[in-house]
Amino acid sequence: MSEENSEIKNNSPRENASASSLEDDKFVAEALAGREDSYKKLVDKYQKPLYFHIRKMIREVELVEDLVQEVFMKAFHNLSSYSNEYAFSTWLYRIATNHTIDYLRKKKLQTLSINEPYKTKDGEMEIQLPDESFSTDSPVIKKERKAIVQHAIENLPEKYKAVIEMRHMEEKSYQEIADVLDLPLGTVKAHIFRARELLYKALKDKRDKF
Repeated sequence: MSEENSEIKNNSPRENASASSLEDDKFVAEALAGREDSYKKLVDKYQKPLYFHIRKMIREVELVEDLVQEVFMKAFHNLSSYSNEYAFSTWLYRIATNHTIDYLRKKKLQTLSINEPYKTKDGEMEIQLPDESFSTDSPVIKKERKAIVQHAIENLPEKYKAVIEMRHMEEKSYQEIADVLDLPLGTVKAHIFRARELLYKALKDKRDKF
């Protein structure tokens, strides 16, 4: 046990909580108090384990990396609902499992009354329209939808705008983006995660346009 972990008090309602689990509780409390570095610590700690967890259900490597980021985004958006009656890792893995199952379920849905909209590789951004969109206005609607998303991307800070455009418009891999921008792979993943979070917030109130 590290010196830092040994100083973590066992205020957990869980009996015999491990040092690692107590550390998670500390990071969560700090994150909820506004400490950005504690979010990063949780990501650094669970990024690889989540990858292998989701990899058991999904074959495509690039897709797994996207799903891992989506899981973190969903978890952090709902962090205030986490109860330390359960281990944070248990809560996080449950979110990862349910999110991946939801993705697989949606992927398998085959309906003829669907008009696919402007797409990204993110589940949050991938919105589908019912059959009535097949009308003379359909090209106009699609153009308006694309313009809304493009406007949101244009308003991103430059470092986030660059990575999101390369990832979702040029369909480059994480490694290709890192090579082009001469950035560490971890930094690219962090920028894409933050860019998606900002886009989600920007488009959240415009879902009636989709």
